[in-house]
Amino acid sequence: MAEVCGQVLLGSGLTVLSHPLMYIKVLIQVGHEPLPPTLGRNLFGRQVYQLPGLFAYAKHIIRIDGRAGLFKGLGPRLCAGTIGTVVHSKVVQILGGQQKDKESSLQQVVNETTREMIARSCATIVTHPFHVITLRCMVQFIGRETKYSGVFDSIITVYREEGILGFFAGLIPRLLGDVLSLWICNLLAHLINTYAIDDSMSHTGEIKNCSQAMTGFFASMLTYPFVLVSNIMAVNNCGLAGGLTPYASVYPTWVDCWKHLSREGNMSRGNSLFFRKLPAGKTYAVDQKRFF
Repeated sequence: MAEVCGQVLLGSGLTVLSHPLMYIKVLIQVGHEPLPPTLGRNLFGRQVYQLPGLFAYAKHIIRIDGRAGLFKGLGPRLCAGTIGTVVHSKVVQILGGQQKDKESSLQQVVNETTREMIARSCATIVTHPFHVITLRCMVQFIGRETKYSGVFDSIITVYREEGILGFFAGLIPRLLGDVLSLWICNLLAHLINTYAIDDSMSHTGEIKNCSQAMTGFFASMLTYPFVLVSNIMAVNNCGLAGGLTPYASVYPTWVDCWKHLSREGNMSRGNSLFFRKLPAGKTYAVDQKRFF
């Protein structure tokens, strides 16, 4: 129990610190570009038009809502983190007794990954309603709405307007992305640690930890489109300006959303908050008008 409490406290602290970054990323994901592009230089020194990055976007939010405005949606996100940690810990504890002593290295990785997949999936399903509310609280910034003002009021609003299914908008692509990311990360790390790293090398433990981190980063980049589609579907056609045109079309299913973003070349939108090059021929909404 003490270990779970420690994880909750640590997770809550990291959530508070990272919340402004997630807030800005979500607004970019749904297509909100309130600032015009500026002429800057890319990593190779070439002059290109760039969309505003993290700090310029943060200054824009602070100018409108103050510093506290960077923490919209923090309450339901903290609830999701706390409940998710407890659920994940309980599921891991229940499934822990299924481990066998005599297993091959690959079989052990498969079994551990399977248990982790089940635990994460359970936590994601249980906390997804809070995730939906978090995203909608953030997206209210676009249309200056106050429809989602608190955790309990938001729960009532979602249930009254959309029923139970409203709490699980965007769940399928989120689950798929989590599962794929986990398997890619663990299997790649196992292959690298088994065939590319010699146990006789010095600092083997540190090298293996580094390979795990690198494969995790690679897996998250590879599965980012699932995160993007999930977040867009969570706010799509929910009555907020950020879930309607010109920021997003109304998509019947998440597959339609995926196809539309893929066709436009926007599958990586919001993946980077720096050096945001303006795609050729693209238009961006500015207070429901277009500047480019």
